[in-house]
Amino acid sequence: MRAPARLFASTVLASVLVDQLVKLWVRSALVPGESLHLPWPGVFEITLAYNRGVAFGLLQGFGVYLFPIAVAISVGAFLYSLWHPREPWSLHLALALVAGGALGNLIDRLALGKVTDMFWIRLIDFPVFNVADSCITVGTAMLIWRSWRSAAEHPERARAAQPNPGEGEPRTGEG
Repeated sequence: MRAPARLFASTVLASVLVDQLVKLWVRSALVPGESLHLPWPGVFEITLAYNRGVAFGLLQGFGVYLFPIAVAISVGAFLYSLWHPREPWSLHLALALVAGGALGNLIDRLALGKVTDMFWIRLIDFPVFNVADSCITVGTAMLIWRSWRSAAEHPERARAAQPNPGEGEPRTGEG
């Protein structure tokens, strides 16, 4: 197995494993709504919450419909990583974090019908989130950063990707 594939596979495995172990621990230690008031009382706490929706509790009850999206993201990230071994290691890591996070939450949805969340930034009442959400967020931020850096370092590629003015616009017959 090539190094990028090993990095991808080990990162996905590690992120899913850590996510599921933390979720198992919090479900066994707390009841829904209960908080440990740790590690930083009033600021950042461990609490048990369930989410039947999508990110940040939006669209409650529709989380189950994310199954095909989570599978597509994971398979797409795996195939891209496999087919592009010469890409920088940071890209393989970012793709693996997104895939691992998607799979971690998918496991919850399939096993429980809801996602287990536990990290609460109480100070600003930020929606409760989990390890998988953090992996998705960090991986996505890395992909955005990489895209931004690539555009800044190679502006000719960014310009070439943009359509020329007037190109692709429908003809009106005016002339």
